[in-house]
Amino acid sequence: MLNRGEKMIKAYAKSDIGKVRDVNQDYYYISNSLDEIQLYMLADGMGGYNGGEIASKLAIQSAKSYIENNFKDIPKDKESIIQLIGSSMEYANMIVYEKSKENAELEGMGTTLDICLIYNNKVFIGHIGDSRVYRIRNEFLRKLTQDHSYVQKLVKDGTITKEEAEHHPQKNMLMKALGCNAFVEPDVMVKGFLKDDILLMSSDGLTNMVKPEDLLRFAKKDFEQAPKELVNLANENGGYDNITVIVIKNI
Repeated sequence: MLNRGEKMIKAYAKSDIGKVRDVNQDYYYISNSLDEIQLYMLADGMGGYNGGEIASKLAIQSAKSYIENNFKDIPKDKESIIQLIGSSMEYANMIVYEKSKENAELEGMGTTLDICLIYNNKVFIGHIGDSRVYRIRNEFLRKLTQDHSYVQKLVKDGTITKEEAEHHPQKNMLMKALGCNAFVEPDVMVKGFLKDDILLMSSDGLTNMVKPEDLLRFAKKDFEQAPKELVNLANENGGYDNITVIVIKNI
């Protein structure tokens, strides 16, 4: 819980291996109440052996250290913070990519990465892959990120419908991920984060198993219990992948 004068941010998170996987390749980080920089991060790793587990943790640790080391030295305007988020993801990409070259068993490993840095009633978002960031405002759930997936491209091109995308056999095929190539182009954006707004960050192990209306219902009903309840629901619906969810509220 963060209290800056009258402003307060609460965050809760849960990660679960699910019912099918042998290893949890998801990794997350949430700021504690005393941190000067309010930072929330989620990564869903991929790669054989234990590559996905290594990629997701390394990506978050690298981006976190980059932001914390440089935030104090930049102007606190919108453009500078956006640039910081983008640079942190490029740095994390380089670290993960170089690590994958050190060991043949780690070759081809990569990860999604979502970063939310909250500053001055705004959320600065960095995104690559198909993990998601939603914002709940009043009674409306809005997806702020766009999946970097093959199926999303088909939807965008008008080749298939959103409904067909839900059950497409290549649903998990990514067009972009962090650590798979020497260079990366993340999406970086800024959105308002006002009083009573809720951010919901999740890996696809949640969003493939739980409908958007249930994300909204649980986050609004009992914010503190929402991560646990949503993980339970994803497992009840099959739990085919690792499940991670972070909820953040501007109190």
